[in-house]
Amino acid sequence: MKIALGCDHGGLNLKNAIKKHLEENNYEVEDFGTYSTDSVDYPDYAKKAAMAVANGEADCGVLVCGTGIGIGISANKVKGIRCATVGDTFSARMTKAHNDANMIALGERVTGIGLGLDIVDAYLNSEFEGGRHQRRIDKMMEIESESL
Repeated sequence: MKIALGCDHGGLNLKNAIKKHLEENNYEVEDFGTYSTDSVDYPDYAKKAAMAVANGEADCGVLVCGTGIGIGISANKVKGIRCATVGDTFSARMTKAHNDANMIALGERVTGIGLGLDIVDAYLNSEFEGGRHQRRIDKMMEIESESL
């Protein structure tokens, strides 16, 4: 499985910890940056990672900024992306199981590294349940198609 990663300066430490954790667990990782604590704009990095997921170059993605909110909103502007900002393992599991989210966003300033890694694991180890949830996904994507 190939995972796209992206962050701004506020999410660098957590992104780097996630990258190391994923690689140690034999995931293929594409890191779209940023690579330093110099101030940058999160939409630039959200777009790069989200485009890789939307284009099928990556199976899913993980984004990190200070809160996870801005980078997650930015990713959702890319057609085909369903990114949820999550701060707990239950939400991480449910966003895959019920929403078939293809990306998650985390906040380094609100989520410690240990919990952040657990969230990523919960997300990656979950499966989309389909069934009644597929109908809702189809409706979400219809809204996207109508509005873009």
